[in-house]
Amino acid sequence: MSAPFPAERTVVLTGAGSPRGIGRATAFHLAGLGWNVGLIDVDGDAAVATAAEVAAAHGVRAAGIGADVADRAAAVAAVDALEDALPQLVALVAFAGVSSPVPYLEVDEAEWRRVVSVNLEGTHWVTQRVARSLVGHGVGRIVGVSSVSAQRGGGTYSKTPYSAAKAGIVGLVRSVARELGPHGVTANAISPGPIDTDIMGGTLGEERKAAMAADGVLPRIGTPRDVAAAAAYLISADAGFVTGQTLNVDGGLYMH
Repeated sequence: MSAPFPAERTVVLTGAGSPRGIGRATAFHLAGLGWNVGLIDVDGDAAVATAAEVAAAHGVRAAGIGADVADRAAAVAAVDALEDALPQLVALVAFAGVSSPVPYLEVDEAEWRRVVSVNLEGTHWVTQRVARSLVGHGVGRIVGVSSVSAQRGGGTYSKTPYSAAKAGIVGLVRSVARELGPHGVTANAISPGPIDTDIMGGTLGEERKAAMAADGVLPRIGTPRDVAAAAAYLISADAGFVTGQTLNVDGGLYMH
């Protein structure tokens, strides 16, 4: 049996500094549900500023720190600092990622390493560090962020390196779920479809939004709030019997 959720609990979010990003929206959403929030972003100033806004808006404790999650030492140090500053770590949602519209035959070593190191390796390093604390407490929730691009072989703004890295996240969380389940820790992935954020290549016009929505079964593309709500469920106490799963938030773009 897992240990109970503590009355004061903290979620760590990576990639939460972008003004129009899913991570930022999720930070505010989870704080509204009573979570204390630790933010990691490559833009340290943005992480600190967002944390201050979240704390002011919802009366929770929040802290932000700058780190390149692809750098293992930096990722570990960032989680160390957040753990020292905030109540018990209970959850991680790893949003940090970079897009890659480069066609496959034009992908060079630098582009491949850039995309895989942030999207997959960065998720791994933060997950491993947070998992050590969760196992120690006997309860925890880990959420990796994949993409419908991984399931459909691209077909979105980003192409092969991105799809490969995001597919790796699904394998990562399934393996983590299997290994850490006996310790009271669940691990799942969210697989967003087209979401109106800057990672889709900048602010989307209405014509482009309509074209993207046409691939799914709902008459719109997603919003950061759609993904935030999915994350809120997967890290909740109510999701204690859900692990090793991939929750698609994509308007029916990929059905399996």
